[in-house]
Amino acid sequence: MTENRIETLVGGAVLAVAIGFLVYLMNVTGMGTGTAGSYELRASFRSVDGISVGTDVKLAGVKVGTVTSLRLNPQTFRADATVSVLNGLELPEDTAILVSSEGLLGGNFIELVPGGSPLNLASGDEILDTQGSVSLISLLMKFVAAPAAGEESNP
Repeated sequence: MTENRIETLVGGAVLAVAIGFLVYLMNVTGMGTGTAGSYELRASFRSVDGISVGTDVKLAGVKVGTVTSLRLNPQTFRADATVSVLNGLELPEDTAILVSSEGLLGGNFIELVPGGSPLNLASGDEILDTQGSVSLISLLMKFVAAPAAGEESNP
């Protein structure tokens, strides 16, 4: 009799932990939050390394949306992204969108940099001013190769 009670308590604890894990997972991945109360904008990037669906979209360091889709455009060979931004956030039509990094070891996110236009973006509009991700390895290789190229020109 006590063995059945213990098994029931252990089973209940396992079930509670599983439910807690699912709730946590939905909050972290953004599956639990719908896109109600937001509108979508499009942008085309040269490179979106480190960005995936669900990546944060930030303005002045504050999360204002998420990346809702990424796909390769076969005509332009660029990455077409769709981002969902909070309703009530009126962005000027000359807003820039760029892939930023939280630091050397941090993850990447999408950053919005508002412009100064009196006209605002509407749902479904495309942000034309984009900057893709910068490869840290490419930058380091240019830095290392630059002194070697300078040495060859000096006799």
